[in-house]
Amino acid sequence: MNLQAPRGTTDLLPEQALAFNTLEQTALSVFGRYGYALIDVPTFEQLDVFVRGIGQSTDVIGKEMFFVYSMHAAEKLAAGEKLKSDERLALRPEATAGVARAVVEHNLVPPGGAPVKFWYAGSMFRHERPQKGRLREFHQIGAECIGAAEPTADAEVIIMLMRFFEAAGIPRQAMRLLVNSMGDAECRPAYREKVREFIRDQSELLCEDCVRRAETNPLRAFDCKNEICQKVLADAPRLSDELCDDCREHYQQVKGYLTAAGLSFEEAPRLVRGLDYYTRTVFEVQVVNGLGSQNAIGGGGRYDGLIEEFGGKPTPGLGFAVGMERIQLALEANGCARTAQLSPQVFIIVVGAEQVPEAFAMALMLRDANISCELDHQARSMKSQFKLADKTGALLCVILGPDELARGEVKLRVMGTGDEQTVASDTLTETIRKILL
Repeated sequence: MNLQAPRGTTDLLPEQALAFNTLEQTALSVFGRYGYALIDVPTFEQLDVFVRGIGQSTDVIGKEMFFVYSMHAAEKLAAGEKLKSDERLALRPEATAGVARAVVEHNLVPPGGAPVKFWYAGSMFRHERPQKGRLREFHQIGAECIGAAEPTADAEVIIMLMRFFEAAGIPRQAMRLLVNSMGDAECRPAYREKVREFIRDQSELLCEDCVRRAETNPLRAFDCKNEICQKVLADAPRLSDELCDDCREHYQQVKGYLTAAGLSFEEAPRLVRGLDYYTRTVFEVQVVNGLGSQNAIGGGGRYDGLIEEFGGKPTPGLGFAVGMERIQLALEANGCARTAQLSPQVFIIVVGAEQVPEAFAMALMLRDANISCELDHQARSMKSQFKLADKTGALLCVILGPDELARGEVKLRVMGTGDEQTVASDTLTETIRKILL
């Protein structure tokens, strides 16, 4: 039996796992400076969390959800019985809805309370056609600011996102920042109707998905990747021409703060993002080269009505999510990928089996001193041990022989140069630290 990882998933082998961990540590550092704390919500939720949060008309809900059933629930379905809400579960396709649910459930933003700021990292799941940078299990880092309605909050979130990408190693000149406003409940309905009528009038030129979206969520047509559809939709009405005074003023202030911060951006009147909960400011970061048409590495926007969907009081919010796989591809495309350091600093070599107890104790001593260390567990010859040390990429070798140990000494070899010195056993740790420094 040839068992393999499911289609659209991948094993995070040590180097990639370490690279992802490095991105998470970068997020911890950058986001922490802006007052964001780590939150971890469940990998699966009640299906209604995503239906309420993301929107029934989105492709995420309509086509891409992974449902979760216990054996008991599966038996009820097979028997034609109806499941209770807490038995209808789904793997999370994104984390914002789960964070919003947690905010309401735990009353994290009481009336008059200060905004809360969270960041998260973890696996998300969508049943899509697997391709480069787009898997069925993928990994995201994201941030949510809930309770702040002011344009300064929008600008702060966007600036923080760009600082994160730069700290991760992507050059600023390799990225494009796109911004737009999607309006709000006051001005967007009328605009949605204009787009719906435009799509109906041009239906013979558009794909089936765009025509279908005209009846469910016409703004989603702007996300279509079909080149012909994009050309046709270029002549569709622009939301920027339909914004109410409040939304227009909010958008102008956001752009003003970005400009004052020295952050270059492009206005993208067709940028709508893919989820129903967005209002007003939306943004997306793309890489200039290396990812083809799937060049977005992150984005987000404001979602001022989302908390109410979960039974909370009217509470503004905004956030973003970035794809960790996409970031790695962007780093590689721009020659900025960082080599994961998995090599031990020290490899201990024994002349004979009699020195194994001393080697084992010495390895423990070095590890307890925060020095990474390896040794051979398989009684190889000295020649084979040196080959293994070289293969692991160890910087130093400690050689234990009977004569040296009898004198309370060891030999210390620098692998890169072959230089050797004799070191007293009780000063080994300090000597190694000095060499490593």
